[in-house]
Amino acid sequence: MLKSVKNIFSFQRSPNFVTIFWFLVPFVAVLLEISRGDSYINNYLIYKNVFWHTFHQQNLYSFYPAEYMDKNHYGPLFSIIIAPFALLPNFIGATLWAMLNVWVLFYAVHKLPVSNWGKNIILLICLIETLTAVQNLQFNPMLCSWIILTYVFIKEDKLGLAAMLIIAGTFVKLYGIVGIPFIFFTKDYKKLIGFLILWTIIFFCLPMFISSPEFVAQSYFDWYQCLLEKNIENISSYQSSGMTDISAMGFVKRVSGFYNLPNFYFTIPAGILMLLPLYRFSKWKDVKFQLSYLAQLLIGLVIFSTSAESPTYVIAVTGFGVWYVLYAPKPAKWMYILLIFVLVLTVFSPTDLFPRYLREEFVVKYSLKALPCFIAWLTISFHLLFANFDKNQPNAHHA
Repeated sequence: MLKSVKNIFSFQRSPNFVTIFWFLVPFVAVLLEISRGDSYINNYLIYKNVFWHTFHQQNLYSFYPAEYMDKNHYGPLFSIIIAPFALLPNFIGATLWAMLNVWVLFYAVHKLPVSNWGKNIILLICLIETLTAVQNLQFNPMLCSWIILTYVFIKEDKLGLAAMLIIAGTFVKLYGIVGIPFIFFTKDYKKLIGFLILWTIIFFCLPMFISSPEFVAQSYFDWYQCLLEKNIENISSYQSSGMTDISAMGFVKRVSGFYNLPNFYFTIPAGILMLLPLYRFSKWKDVKFQLSYLAQLLIGLVIFSTSAESPTYVIAVTGFGVWYVLYAPKPAKWMYILLIFVLVLTVFSPTDLFPRYLREEFVVKYSLKALPCFIAWLTISFHLLFANFDKNQPNAHHA
């Protein structure tokens, strides 16, 4: 592992400007954000106090207006993950937390079985979304990394690590559960299932060491109730123009005006389309098929979640980047158009580079940020079901 990290940061041949850009831009942006005061690091204050509230056995999902705005929506295991940062002063802890997220995503992308050129392209495509996430001190870049590394570790036959990331991601934000289908990419599925059970027991019990078994058990029940309430809040947001529920459902409901359309009209077909490609048994060992499936999962878990917000899209855009480089450097013209569509409407629309009037009156009002990724997801789903994956693509290694 040390050798691979050393190679990533090696500048002996030529300066890797993508690497420099990747770390320098978020670092400067995070320092500027944190220096503005605690009111600008609200998410970090929520995260930090997950540890302290667990330690003092206070309800993890109540409002604490004297400490931060909003409330926690992460599972009790997060108290252990954030603990090293929570013990530090806010400025240091928040900076280290943000840069850890940046580094882990960088490491995960560099572990993918694509060319160095392809890795740089993925990083450039998701740089702005990563910047958005870390400026908000979000956990999403790390979660995205865990899903990617779940696939990587299964490919490397490191099933214990893969299972650990699946359960950790599930116990923190539920999204990690999308790594389970990668079980089909290993012959040792029984061994992987055993590790999943083991890590489930470990991670369920781990927060008890800083609290109590009764508190942790109650916290999981409280977490379930909290997520139900959050989903109701997201549904009610359809009639406003807030930056919440930026999903395929939010897009369709806001454009059509059918706000009461049940979400299962979207999630059930989406779930079926995510499972159907696995029936192509002969393609399981094909790296291009595997990476396309990884991309479909990364995009799908965002665009079919009512909790999807702008900082969540680092996951979806990274997924798009993974899929795009499989057909680069000479993709079809329509892929260039789709790339531009993603960059303009998904990536740049929340920034000051996008006209404010168009952002407020169209992009935010109709959840248009989700549209390019939804189109990309449908395209990837079609490819997974019908493409032969036999054509040589220069940026993906063969299994």
